[in-house]
Amino acid sequence: MDDQPQQRPRGRGIYLLPNLFTTGGLFGGFFAIIAASQGRFEAACVAIFIAAILDGLDGRVARLTNTQSEFGVQYDSLADLISFGMAPALVMYHWSLVALKLDGGTLGKIGWLAAFLYAACAALRLARFNSQVAKVDKRWFIGLASPAAAGLMASFVWTCHGLDLSGDDLRYAALAVTVVTGLLMVSGLRYNSFKGGRGPKGDRVPFFALLIAVAVIIALVIAPAETLLIAGTLYALSGPVLWFKRRKLPAEGEAGPPA
Repeated sequence: MDDQPQQRPRGRGIYLLPNLFTTGGLFGGFFAIIAASQGRFEAACVAIFIAAILDGLDGRVARLTNTQSEFGVQYDSLADLISFGMAPALVMYHWSLVALKLDGGTLGKIGWLAAFLYAACAALRLARFNSQVAKVDKRWFIGLASPAAAGLMASFVWTCHGLDLSGDDLRYAALAVTVVTGLLMVSGLRYNSFKGGRGPKGDRVPFFALLIAVAVIIALVIAPAETLLIAGTLYALSGPVLWFKRRKLPAEGEAGPPA
């Protein structure tokens, strides 16, 4: 007879913890849609960023508590579709794209179709990520990640609205931002995931990176919308820049003198 005490199974209730963060992110996206329909665009944009923060926490909480599950993965993807697909598209539509109808019925249709294009690209981006999560290099995202795309959309609206710029006047700029951001999500461009592999020095970063982080925090306190817009734009442009550099370097190597 085995006298060793048996380990009690972990209660299933602990799986509620990471899913609570996911539910919070889902609520943020849902609130953003309601707020945008009421013309409360600043609150809607802030809600999207809160959803992005909670989305980054739910996976970490699941790993720390060893409560990963297939249910959590699927639930997270569905919540992301609302928070980073539907919410940014409808916020942009209510703020600016709806004004395209002022230029005629055809352009009015293009306005809501552009919003749909963004939402559809977010869905395709999430589906591709889920199907390739075990095959791709974790150091890179293939296509602009949906939280980053949502952040770019929300920060654009937040910044312009805070500067008292009319969405009606910026409807064509909003159309371009919506379409380009959506297409970047489904592109084959690589984006740094900031999850570099562990080398001999682990996850150490240069000292100046800490200084940059402090400067970003200060900028966020002073001008959060503008700082987020600049950061989101630079990150969105990093994909095309890296693609151009990879294409240019081999061409320069072929043109150079033989070794």
